[in-house]
Amino acid sequence: MKQIFSKKAPAAIGPYCHAIVHKDMVFCSGQLAFDPETMELVGTTIEEQTAQVMTNIETVLSEVSIGLDKIIKTTIFLDNIDDFMGMNKVYENYLAGHKPARSAFEVGRLPKDALIEIECIAVIE
Repeated sequence: MKQIFSKKAPAAIGPYCHAIVHKDMVFCSGQLAFDPETMELVGTTIEEQTAQVMTNIETVLSEVSIGLDKIIKTTIFLDNIDDFMGMNKVYENYLAGHKPARSAFEVGRLPKDALIEIECIAVIE
């Protein structure tokens, strides 16, 4: 088992790593829409925040030389389920036809009052 700490992704805001690699699996911690340099939330819309989250996930996965096409499962936490369609449009653009298994649901509140958090599992092939 190997812990991944990316210097290019937003720093963890708690006692956890960006991802864990176990055998051929990558388990990514939930990503928020933080700018890696300022640690401030990017954007005020679900579209802007989803784009930043997907970019952050892409950055973490690049640490083990894989891309978004290797994601096999995502879990999406939304501050407001009414944002589902806006999130979905951006999410779909980033995955470019790749359709991993997915769960998405509304939660009571996210850290720093973010609109979205996404965690994922990917495979190294």
